[in-house]
Amino acid sequence: MARFPLLLPDFFRLFPTRFPLLMFSYLRLAARLLMVVLCVQALLGCEDTTIEPARNGGLTGVVLDSKDNQPLANVAITTNPATSSYTTDAQGRFDIPSLLVGKYALSIKKTDYKQETVNVQVNLGATTEVRVILEKSAGTNRRPNVPASPSPADKATDQNTTLTLKWRVSDPDGKSDTLRNDVLLYESNSTDRRQLLTNSRDTTVSATNLKYNTTYFWQVTVRDKAGETVRGDVWSFQTKSQPDNRYLFARTQNGNTDIYSSDETGASLLRLTSSPFVETAPQLSPNRDRVAYTSNATGQFQLYTMNRDGSDSRQVTLLPVDGYFNQGIGYRWSPDGAQLIYSSYNKLYRINRDGTGLTLLATAPANRHFRECDWTALGNRIAVQTVGVSVYDAEIYLLNADGTNPTLAVSNQPGRLDSPSFSVDGRRLLYTRDVDGYEDGTGRQLNAHVFTQNLDGTGLVDVSAGVSGTTTSGKPLGFNDVLPRYAPDGARIIFVQVNNVAQSVPDTWVMDLDGRNRVRLFQNATLPDWK
Repeated sequence: MARFPLLLPDFFRLFPTRFPLLMFSYLRLAARLLMVVLCVQALLGCEDTTIEPARNGGLTGVVLDSKDNQPLANVAITTNPATSSYTTDAQGRFDIPSLLVGKYALSIKKTDYKQETVNVQVNLGATTEVRVILEKSAGTNRRPNVPASPSPADKATDQNTTLTLKWRVSDPDGKSDTLRNDVLLYESNSTDRRQLLTNSRDTTVSATNLKYNTTYFWQVTVRDKAGETVRGDVWSFQTKSQPDNRYLFARTQNGNTDIYSSDETGASLLRLTSSPFVETAPQLSPNRDRVAYTSNATGQFQLYTMNRDGSDSRQVTLLPVDGYFNQGIGYRWSPDGAQLIYSSYNKLYRINRDGTGLTLLATAPANRHFRECDWTALGNRIAVQTVGVSVYDAEIYLLNADGTNPTLAVSNQPGRLDSPSFSVDGRRLLYTRDVDGYEDGTGRQLNAHVFTQNLDGTGLVDVSAGVSGTTTSGKPLGFNDVLPRYAPDGARIIFVQVNNVAQSVPDTWVMDLDGRNRVRLFQNATLPDWK
């Protein structure tokens, strides 16, 4: 028989006597449950409500460019744990006013810059400040622009032999990208190349000791901080034609003696030598194509020649231009410029200008050396000074061009006797002598005068004494007139005036044949030559 749940009406019908008892039990159970619910609610209603206080702090900061410390605007900033996103203002600043206390990781991002992460601590009731430096991404660097605006302008002509080269450089990344320059200068038709500038921020450089009438090329290479390089165009300029400098002299500066040429005003001054050795006693050849000089580059003074602009230096002698009180001053060109004569200790030699054909012309008397000399075309004669172990023991002789027939022209006298040379026509002899007759162990002179005389010793003229009664003649007291030579026109004398105190600076002067109209040409200039 099937079993079905017994419903309440069925129960009432089947068990009428038990129904009231059952209903009472149900009601009592329901009352108990209701009581429990009411008690729980009462208990809950009696508890206090507690609210936790806020635990917050602040965060502020600035974002800067690593190259120049300039503020960066529009930098995106996010936090971890996450809050809102923030962006820097025009001053590179950002503010996050309310953050729960704790540790945060800031993520800082900007286009073309490396992303940075900064860990910060936010403290209760305080504002934490941070400073963030961003570096540009290497992949975004752009090469510098090609150097431009050369000065002198490309293909410029008639430029000085010392000039300043200028150019402009720029970078597409802006001024924050530091640029460095290399400058190379090279000469047309030559392997001569000079690195004028290396890894420098300068955009100017001086080019010195350039040759006249020569084309030069120069190129600028520019590089940025990331190492990107750009070579500029090859620019060129041409120097002016060589001036007809008729004067030569030696000058000592900073302990170094070199040779210079100039016009009469000094405006076209040109330094012909620049080695660390002594180069001195310059003489222009009679046909004015080569400059002879002496140098101690080999340890002793040897004879050299060079072009008038200082190029193409060539050694001529192997036996030194040396001896008693000589040290490179005892030589002279032949009248035709094809040969030179020079003194080497007690020997007088002749040699071709290319160094060939060395010929012994004369030997000095016993215990004497040859010193200064000259050679005239008229009569083809040589004047030469001999000197003993004392510089005050000196004589001047006249010889034939082949070294024969020595004749005494000026005898030994008290004081120093120096610098014999012929007049332009070869008829008179020029030299210097200390008229005070002073002698000491240093070779000092107190009052050296320039003298001229006929070859036979007659017609003596004391040029330095000047003409009595004029205001522009005569050597000043305390000075020496030394190292004289006749001017090319024969109407004046070029010489050196120097104070008689040791180590004084010499100056080059000119004067008339009678000593009047003394005019200084060059300061700090000695051993002058004028052709």
